[in-house]
Amino acid sequence: MPATSPLRVVVAKPGLDGHDRGAKVVARALRDAGMEVIYTGLHQTPEQIVETAIAEDADAIGLSVLSGAHMTLFKRVRELLAERDAEDIVVFGGGIIPDADLEPLAELGVHKIFTPGATTTEIVEWVRGNVGDASASPA
Repeated sequence: MPATSPLRVVVAKPGLDGHDRGAKVVARALRDAGMEVIYTGLHQTPEQIVETAIAEDADAIGLSVLSGAHMTLFKRVRELLAERDAEDIVVFGGGIIPDADLEPLAELGVHKIFTPGATTTEIVEWVRGNVGDASASPA
């Protein structure tokens, strides 16, 4: 069986939200689970996030949004991925996102939203099962 590369995940904090503790916890959990994680830091634009994901040959982008701008930010990331012919990059995220916005985000092409209370184990298992070649392999 040929060796497979670890999943590459960009974890990003788009917009003006300056609270990144949750994003860092998720990034560390993904890293500890054997994934390559690129954390972009605070105050990233959707353009910067998509550019990083493409340059890093990422399998997924995880966005952490606590500012209330989730509809705009997730939509813009998805639009930019489409413009760059990179829609194969899985977009997921988490934060303070009302239940009423979960279905509209899914319609925009956001694969999964983790709301407050989600565990790092749940996030790691979801990424393993739904991103890249990992979806074909047992977790």
